[in-house]
Amino acid sequence: MIQKGLISVLLLFFAVLSLNAQGSDAGTHPYVIRGEVYVDLEPIYAGHIDSEYPLGIPAASRRALDELSLFFSAMVFGWSFNYEVGERARGINEILELYQLGTIQTGDPALRVTDTSVRDSQLRVWADFHLNDSHQRRMQRWRTGTIRNAQATGFAPSSLDEYPGWIAVKQMALEDAARAALRSILQASEKNRPKEVTGFISLASFPRYYIDAGRWTASARFRVQIVEIIPFAAY
Repeated sequence: MIQKGLISVLLLFFAVLSLNAQGSDAGTHPYVIRGEVYVDLEPIYAGHIDSEYPLGIPAASRRALDELSLFFSAMVFGWSFNYEVGERARGINEILELYQLGTIQTGDPALRVTDTSVRDSQLRVWADFHLNDSHQRRMQRWRTGTIRNAQATGFAPSSLDEYPGWIAVKQMALEDAARAALRSILQASEKNRPKEVTGFISLASFPRYYIDAGRWTASARFRVQIVEIIPFAAY
């Protein structure tokens, strides 16, 4: 159980960040999205020891804010995508390109940490993001119309020649989960494998991360809008 002194340090740290970011009262919002992130205090991955090891609470807190920013951005704004489905028999590689449509900064006054704890060598942080009118409209578009839902699991590499950093590795696993989600949607809806697909994709909720066979694994739910399906016959 976390000691009272450490709780005070955590709350003070996030309070200072919030005060520095806001400058003025952000007001209240009728809708809120919520999520939790976990930061390893002794980060080692694929044989690589992190550049900061072990992590102190301030460094771990900054990482938590970066991860919160990433996931809230992916829920509210999402990505546009270009997906080459690939086919081994034709020598065509499977390639997914994602283009971020917007970013929620760590200092955004609408991003508010609500609870922190340290358990099992992890800093665990719950946070809310308060949606303004523009954000609410975006979220509504992700829930209506031709949006499809899919859940999938993705993996980061089990071995790396060079360590790209903790958040890059988690992004690799998340992007692989997005690729798997798109592939499952197309397998369910298309009789013939298409050559290429374009559209938009967002997170439906925060992903769950864990280590499986030495790889960072991301289990995530997505919302997908397919704009164009290009068959092989078009080439």
